[in-house]
Amino acid sequence: MKPRDPFLTADFIGADIESGSGKREPVRFRTIWISDVHLGTTGCQAQRLLEFLRRTESETLYLVGDIIDGWQLKRRWYWEQSHNDVVQTVLKKAKKGTEVIFVPGNHDEAVRQFIDLDFGGIRVRDELVHTTAQGKRMLVLHGDRFDGVIACAKWLAYVGDSLYTMILKWNQWLNSWRARAGLPYWSLSQYLKLKVKNAVSYISSFEQALAEEAQRRGLDGVICGHIHKPEIRSIDGILYCNDGDWVESLSALVEEHSGELRLVSWQEIVAPSAAAKQKMEEACVSPS
Repeated sequence: MKPRDPFLTADFIGADIESGSGKREPVRFRTIWISDVHLGTTGCQAQRLLEFLRRTESETLYLVGDIIDGWQLKRRWYWEQSHNDVVQTVLKKAKKGTEVIFVPGNHDEAVRQFIDLDFGGIRVRDELVHTTAQGKRMLVLHGDRFDGVIACAKWLAYVGDSLYTMILKWNQWLNSWRARAGLPYWSLSQYLKLKVKNAVSYISSFEQALAEEAQRRGLDGVICGHIHKPEIRSIDGILYCNDGDWVESLSALVEEHSGELRLVSWQEIVAPSAAAKQKMEEACVSPS
């Protein structure tokens, strides 16, 4: 993953996604996983996600939970046009032939009552196994059931969510000041996660629990969201993948047509460097 520092600098805000010869070809992947978008909140980077979705194509698109934040919408209605545009873009992709699979999370848990049903070309599933082009069998789920706080004390999760929302507001004020001072974007919440010992321990326990579940089922790995920490690493021989979020990391997990799994950022896809552009041009070429 590339650092997020330049994501929201003036050079990238409103970045032109067209080349001099016209619209750039979309970057094509076999599969894309996104999660933790939190539509319906002020912290959601819906416009960045919209740019990402318009610049990419895939055979399958997984929405791995917390796409819409029902918790926040119950407290206060917030829904900008960009949030609606994201929903419409996903529906349009499904209509045009992309297989779209929605795996609900804890923030959009109301959708779980529709598990195993299909709506507008979108399949709603509790969890499932994805087989990569290399034959790796990956468990796909949001991951909240492996979060001890949500499983044992949901009220504490609501308190934590309120604190997180407050930190994001502080983060917006802080970065507004940093932008005026000519400084790059800096994530307060990510900094706290990495510095607070209990948070680091919580993340490690969460990752270990999911890897053990995939191992118990005889699978090669697991793909999840929930903790807003993009990651690809091996845990006791199990491939653990977390696609990150669209509040802080602006990241997604993708599968190349070769079957390789990797993390990509909004910056890499929408506002790439010259070197990254060449790599994307190669990715745009459909496999033979």
